[in-house]
Amino acid sequence: MQNYKAPQRDTLFITHELLDMQSHYKKLGFEDASEDLIRAIYAEAGKFAENVLAPINAIGDQQGCKIDDGVVTTPDGFKEAYATYVEGGWPSMAHPEEFGGQGLPYSLATSMAEWFSGANHSWAMYPGLSQGCMETLKGHGTKEQQDLYLLKLIEGSWTGTMCLTESHCGSDLGMLKCKAQPNDDGTYSLTGTKIFISAGEHDMSDNIIHLVLARLPDAPAGTRGISLFIVPKFNLDEKGEPGERNAVKCGSIEHKMGIKGSATCVINFDGATAHLIGQANRGLNCMFTFMNIARIGTGVEGLSAIEAAFQGALAYAQDRTQFRSMTGVKNPEGPADQIIVHPDVRRMLLTQKSLAEGNRALANYCMKLVDITTYGKDEAENKIADSKLALLTPIVKAFLTETAQEATSYGMQVYGGHGYIAEWGMEQLARDTRICTMYEGTTGIQAIDLLARKIMGSKGELLNVFTKEIKDYCAQVRGESQFTTWINSVDSHVDEWLQITQDIGKAAANNPDELGAASVDYLMYAGYVTVGYFWLQMAVVAQKKLDEGTTEKDFYEAKIHTAKFYFDRMLSRTRSLVSSIHSGSDNLMQMKPELFKVG
Repeated sequence: MQNYKAPQRDTLFITHELLDMQSHYKKLGFEDASEDLIRAIYAEAGKFAENVLAPINAIGDQQGCKIDDGVVTTPDGFKEAYATYVEGGWPSMAHPEEFGGQGLPYSLATSMAEWFSGANHSWAMYPGLSQGCMETLKGHGTKEQQDLYLLKLIEGSWTGTMCLTESHCGSDLGMLKCKAQPNDDGTYSLTGTKIFISAGEHDMSDNIIHLVLARLPDAPAGTRGISLFIVPKFNLDEKGEPGERNAVKCGSIEHKMGIKGSATCVINFDGATAHLIGQANRGLNCMFTFMNIARIGTGVEGLSAIEAAFQGALAYAQDRTQFRSMTGVKNPEGPADQIIVHPDVRRMLLTQKSLAEGNRALANYCMKLVDITTYGKDEAENKIADSKLALLTPIVKAFLTETAQEATSYGMQVYGGHGYIAEWGMEQLARDTRICTMYEGTTGIQAIDLLARKIMGSKGELLNVFTKEIKDYCAQVRGESQFTTWINSVDSHVDEWLQITQDIGKAAANNPDELGAASVDYLMYAGYVTVGYFWLQMAVVAQKKLDEGTTEKDFYEAKIHTAKFYFDRMLSRTRSLVSSIHSGSDNLMQMKPELFKVG
């Protein structure tokens, strides 16, 4: 298995040179978040990812989780790694000091999440689910609920989950049947079964705090009648410590294609003691705090897999010898040349590299917006940041995970037949990552959210706010003559993006199916253009560093070369997407259901 290395240098380039997070943190009042401190945090996080998590990644895949009478045991080393994680203070890093946190900005945790997932996707699921649980409690919990649950979650001694779906409803949460009956003491008795609950039962923490969607007896039908409840695995005693076991039990764990070290549970609630969080029948509004963070986090999981696949493929391509280069012998001391000399191997490696670095820029930009909406004092700036974040969240979730499917497939392909063998880790990476396009809302769900709810629902306002930023930047750097072609490409793609949106809107006025028919291609188009915008910015920054006479010439020249590859080969994918979008819905919807037959 190729050893994982945290991409610290590229992350510093994006956060400090591209996004100027240093000024961003000072403006928001995070004076302690100096570059020296951030470098120190990165160094320690890199060590944890590389030395603690990566060595147990394959073990998690081989052993999986085990269940015995509702008790789940995680793979060897997982529990010990979590104890080290808590001892290192990682759970509390980006949470307020008033709740026992370290008071550092939320965006700083993004890099940690990427590296931990890149080193060990299954393990990273456990603390990852807790983050959204904490945010929901911070945003909607009462002071008493925060004191009882939030402090322990931030400390890391307890973990959290989100219990949304049921076997019959999938993503249509309006169909859920889980019930909550009021008790005389102000608590509720919650009954029902939830499925696909990541980290729903395990042996890594002292308590598990479930956030559960359920219906009250008088609740209206559909999504308007859903409430959110806190249901601890262990009820709390008078001192706020875990006491008697609640009526919550893991019925089974799923046998999955990947992330086998992560317990994906069926959870049965049999009259469990529950506590209402937020207003009755407003559970989805509370849960969106959780879900939006989870969606960005899932996109980061896709990013982490792209980086890991690139690292593995690159190391193999630099070492493996096969055939001779078409332009002459490159390795005269050996019987063949390293496969990195072959154009098709370069195509796969550069696809991975351009996606890893471009997607990393987009993900960190979004977390910068999260910082502004969370800590910003300027209402106008907060509103703009919130609009951009609303638009970009479904793009981050879907585009980063869809492109991860391609990148991890290339990870296997570069290895050839060895990529299909477990010992190299490439096939595990492809299996682990496959889930990312599905949970927290499938690509289709994200696409319709983007096009119908966010863009058409805002009458184009959300799109206009972000595209204005892109066009303003293009105008600002128009004088960078060496990048004129790329500037014009991004600028014209934005114009096309706006025109396509208008075309779909007109077509949908006559046939609403046009929205669904265009949505996924539309989202992918938006993703390629958005990442192109960040590659333009990275190229401009890199060129300035080269012009200044940097000592890291290779690093910045690689940025320029990778940008060229992206603009020449990746952004051109928008041509086929435009053609597909304009083909309309008839080729999908005119065929009668009974004609879908086998044989």
